[in-house]
Amino acid sequence: MHRTARQTAIMTEITSSGSCSVADLARSLNVSGETIRRDIKRMASQGLLRKVHGGATLPGSLHEASFDQRMSQNAAAKKAIARAAAAHIADGETLSFDTGTTTAYVARALTARRDLTVVTNSLDIARTMAGTSRVFMAGGELQAELGASLGPVAAEFVAQFRVRTAFLSAGAIDAEDGLTDFDMAEAQFSRALIEAAERVIVVADHSKLGKRALVRACEIEAIDMLITDAPPPPDLAERLDEAGVVVEVAG
Repeated sequence: MHRTARQTAIMTEITSSGSCSVADLARSLNVSGETIRRDIKRMASQGLLRKVHGGATLPGSLHEASFDQRMSQNAAAKKAIARAAAAHIADGETLSFDTGTTTAYVARALTARRDLTVVTNSLDIARTMAGTSRVFMAGGELQAELGASLGPVAAEFVAQFRVRTAFLSAGAIDAEDGLTDFDMAEAQFSRALIEAAERVIVVADHSKLGKRALVRACEIEAIDMLITDAPPPPDLAERLDEAGVVVEVAG
């Protein structure tokens, strides 16, 4: 594949998901990791993307624009997952959310519930839930491209609470590394939510299954339920079963 075509493909992948690892790009484009790293370096120097350890993300202005794009990608699957997730929540429950497009859909599906108490770092989710729920918004450094607060202050804020259910999105989830993310601060926040929750529900569409991102958020054993839109790959399905994770495929 010619360099221009390859870099166009890289840009398409990263615009679609917001970030990608070198390993995933090399595999999908059938080239070496070193080739991908050279492309990323060139593209970063042109301001097309931001180089991070092990991969690349969109620069802030483009990443912010991509939130709506990511909300529209696999939208039917995410809405089905959200409806299934909402069915597990009754009026009056205490919940927490990380930032992500699938958790944003879960928040929208829960607006018919009453007297919920919500802890989140997501501006979008806080706005969505504020009309019908009591909302606690984590402080810390605001990441404009994510529309969320992250960092030690956000993680420490969450540690003050004890909620019934934490809803987590996933950068990726695989049998070997469990739940992973592309950003260290996001992974740190996910771990804080897990520690503060009685039950952890991961909501992730099929594009995240059997994939691996840069930073480990948690082991499979930390998850109580995975709600997705397609059966996981065999190795991941086996690992989830071994760990006692309930898998629900939304239709």
